[in-house]
Amino acid sequence: MTEHITQAAYLVAAALFVFSLRWMSHPKTARRGVAAGVGGMALAVFGTLLHPEIIAYGWIVIAVIVGTAIGVPLSRVALTAVPQRTALSHAFGGLAAGLVGTAKYSLWLPEGELTAFRTGAIALEVILGFLTFTGSLMAAGKLQEVIPTRPITYRGQNFINLALLGIALLAGVGLVIDPTLWALFPLLVGLSLLFGVLLILPIGGADMPTVISLLNSYAGLAAVAMGFVLENKVLIIAGALDGSSGLILSIIMCRAMNRSFTNVLFGAFGQVQSGAKDAVEQKPVKSATAQDAADLLEMAREVVVVPGYGLAVAQAQHRAFELYEQLQKRGIRCRFAIHPVAGRMPGHMNVLLAEANVPYDALVEMDDINGDLAQVDVAIVVGANDVVNPAARHDQSSPIYGMPIIDVDKCKTVLAIKRTMNPGFAGIDNELYTADNTLMLFGDAKAVLSDVVKALSGESGMGH
Repeated sequence: MTEHITQAAYLVAAALFVFSLRWMSHPKTARRGVAAGVGGMALAVFGTLLHPEIIAYGWIVIAVIVGTAIGVPLSRVALTAVPQRTALSHAFGGLAAGLVGTAKYSLWLPEGELTAFRTGAIALEVILGFLTFTGSLMAAGKLQEVIPTRPITYRGQNFINLALLGIALLAGVGLVIDPTLWALFPLLVGLSLLFGVLLILPIGGADMPTVISLLNSYAGLAAVAMGFVLENKVLIIAGALDGSSGLILSIIMCRAMNRSFTNVLFGAFGQVQSGAKDAVEQKPVKSATAQDAADLLEMAREVVVVPGYGLAVAQAQHRAFELYEQLQKRGIRCRFAIHPVAGRMPGHMNVLLAEANVPYDALVEMDDINGDLAQVDVAIVVGANDVVNPAARHDQSSPIYGMPIIDVDKCKTVLAIKRTMNPGFAGIDNELYTADNTLMLFGDAKAVLSDVVKALSGESGMGH
């Protein structure tokens, strides 16, 4: 009877995981998708706890309490920290897979229960789990900027990385042939941990969104291997869904950035280009005040707002909504142009603006709005940098060359809100800021937008 309940719980959980992915593909159904995912996982845990092989629940209860004590504080982060928080989740998942594989090898070795299939599954679980662990920690460190965001490269780097991975795989094959060669196991673990670090070092900060989704795929594949080791069907299903969705997302993002997986993993994308900064600094920029911006907006018929990471940092999404409302009241059409990799993870801007109650139909994807930008009177760039840099279209020496961008430079007037002229996450300066049709509004995005809204509404007390 218990076994039937367990299998039924697994079946429903698997269905909920599928629906969760489907619903989370659109902002209107995202909350339902999250609820389905949580419900599916709760059912999967419930079904597992009913398994007859579990005879003592004490350590499980302790583990749940410890995990909750760690997880709850980690969940309470600002939206700007969600990417690095996501990377940490992947790290924990990879670590769990690696530790389970290590434990099973240690338990089954003296009992003589290590078949070739089991050993192979354990080897894959350990490799994928531990490289995901250290790789995700490195990605989180780069996103948090406690590790240099620039690519760290050295001669023969690709050869060394591939050699380490090759040796780890050979160690796994050796264990499959003869599981009693226990000395190969710590070698397998050590090489996997080291490979995860060296894998992320040469990748620049601008590629971190793609890296996170790729590490998510690795974590899912590690879960699949763990499912075969533990003979747990729902873990195999959930891991396969996680791995495949992460891989698909990585492909979509690489297309959005005109990059291949080879570029992402080994191309040192994001490296600061020598000479670019001097070339931009020789050109003057034109600055404006909040009142100047308000005057331009009053005369506009159509406005496009391009949000970026700077909007997230300043927590300016609510001020952006207030600006949207002011423009709507005046009969001025206002839309938000969303780049696929704006912010530091897919959907970052969508989540921020949805939190501020910006209507879904006002959010327009890059491909759908680029054709209209030549007729737009004013574009307001709020903290976006690399995703609006015209150098991506023509400068073959630029690390973002070929990356599709939002063509705001084609608008009649561009208002760019930035704290300073410092380069963006890719480490290069933006040609847009020195263009003839661009006016710079320097300052905190939240404060600047607030002053623009005040100027539009006729309030006094502006600080810019």
